Amino acid sequence: MARIRVGRVGEQIKKEMSLLLQNELKDPRIGFVTVTGVDVTNDLSIATVYLSVLGDDEQKETTLKALAQATGFIRSEIGRRIRLRKTPELQFKFDSSIEYGSRIDKLLNELREEESNR
Repeated sequence: MARIRVGRVGEQIKKEMSLLLQNELKDPRIGFVTVTGVDVTNDLSIATVYLSVLGDDEQKETTLKALAQATGFIRSEIGRRIRLRKTPELQFKFDSSIEYGSRIDKLLNELREEESNR
């Protein structure tokens, strides 16, 4: 029963986080960010937010710093939108799975081209 609640809280945080990034945060340092997932600890004390950021490493770091500075605002907004006794602490991490998938796709396309050129 508790696992279901944790999953639901994670999904709700993901939804609200996406809306916040699109509509509320007007920081120019925050680039094109997509929330790819949220993991919440069983006791709902920590939520790890996985992000995909479009751009180079410098843009990613700048975005992460801006989000770290806005964490208090983001957390209070999430707490206001999702009624929980205690709003989880937020941690931001990059989700590299999209980049990894793109790289594999590119390599496969290169292999197909080499095969067809033989």
